Amino acid sequence: MSSLQRRYEILLPLRFNDGQPVPDDLIAETLLELEQQFRAVSWESQVTHGRWGNEGQSYRDELVRVFVDVEDKVPHRKFFVQFKKKLKKRFLQLDIRMTTYLVEEI
Repeated sequence: MSSLQRRYEILLPLRFNDGQPVPDDLIAETLLELEQQFRAVSWESQVTHGRWGNEGQSYRDELVRVFVDVEDKVPHRKFFVQFKKKLKKRFLQLDIRMTTYLVEEI
C-alpha cells in the first residue's frame, strides 16, 4: 500500500550574501526546529552551487538541501510559508529557495 505525502525542500545558504560563512549553529538551529515540529528532517552533506542575479548584482551560492516529508495538509503549508520568512531573516537573505511537491512512498 502506498501513501501520498508532500515534500518541502529548502536550499539553505552556507555563505551570507557578502561571502562570509554562515555559522554552523544557524544550520543546526534550523534542522532542530524542523525535527521538533515534524519529528524528522533530512539533509544532504554535499554542497549545491548556484548563481543568481538581483538588481544588477550577481551572487554565487553554496547551499545545503534540507527536506521534510509530511502529510499534505493546509497547516503544514502555512508553517512552511511562515518558516520561509523566518529563514530569510535568520540567514540575512533576499530570498530562500523553498519548493514543494507530492511524493509517493511505496
